[in-house]
This record gives sequence, structure tokens and C-alpha cells, in this order.
Amino acid sequence: MSKEVYRSAASVLLLRPVQGGPFVAAQGKYQILLLRKPRKRDAWQLPQGGREEGETIEQAALRELNEEAGISDAKVIGKSSAIYQYDFPASYRRFRPDHVKGQKIEFICAFTGSDTVVTVDQKEINLFMWVTIDELRKYVKRGEYLHLVQRVYEDAMRFLKQ
Repeated sequence: MSKEVYRSAASVLLLRPVQGGPFVAAQGKYQILLLRKPRKRDAWQLPQGGREEGETIEQAALRELNEEAGISDAKVIGKSSAIYQYDFPASYRRFRPDHVKGQKIEFICAFTGSDTVVTVDQKEINLFMWVTIDELRKYVKRGEYLHLVQRVYEDAMRFLKQ
């Protein structure tokens, strides 16, 4: 029997500046792009997907951002040291004919303009939302993933200051 492995995956925490308005002191505040998969649990997440052969984490994350959200002009600001590794649920694994037991996701941080247009395909991704770090917990319900995204956000803030 083949040894079970974790699929290498990449994700991007994409930031945009909060646009100011009459009631918003927006200077230095950012929003994070969340995408929603059409499923009941853990639907909201960062853009992410499997790494293809020969791709770096950065290349895979930017390709997934383009495929899932139609964004091709993000500027990479750094790579987080955070890694999210998890096992696929047994119900999902029944349909996988391979020896992949879960995913190991690495993260990059990127920046885009406040006028960036997001386009989702309405199949793999059915909604998107820009949220502040304070609004994140309204959408990301799994505690482990929420804390991870908060950690990647902290890394992004450090990258922006450099």
C-alpha cells in the first residue's frame, strides 16, 4: 500500500486599503479578501488551492487568486511562516482514489488597490467579501483556521511596515 501524504497547497491573504468616508478613519486600515465555497460548513476562506508540479508557493497562490477571484495584479509583500495542515474528513476521502490524506497549506501575503474588481465563477466560489480583521470571526468559524488567518494577517502588517 502507498504511503499516505499531504497535498501541498498555497493560499494568499490579500489586503486592500479601506476606503475612507465621512465616518471612517481609514488611514492604515486594511480589508482581507474572503471567498465562499458553496457548502454548509467552513464555507468562508482565503483564496487557496493545490500546488501544481514545478510551482513555487508564491506562483501557486497567485494562480489560485486569479482562478478563484479573477485578480491578476496583486503585489506580493512576503511569505508567512504559518502552515495549516489537516486531514480530509473520511466522507471526502472515500471519493479520492489517491493516497492523499489531507492538505499542507502555506501562505503568502499580497496587496492590491481599493478599486480591484473581484470576479467569482458561481460554481467553485459563489460569493466574496472584503472584511476587516475585526469582522473576520463573523465569517471564519473554525477556531484553528481563524487563529491561523489572524497570525498571517499579523505577518502581513509586519511586511507592510518594512
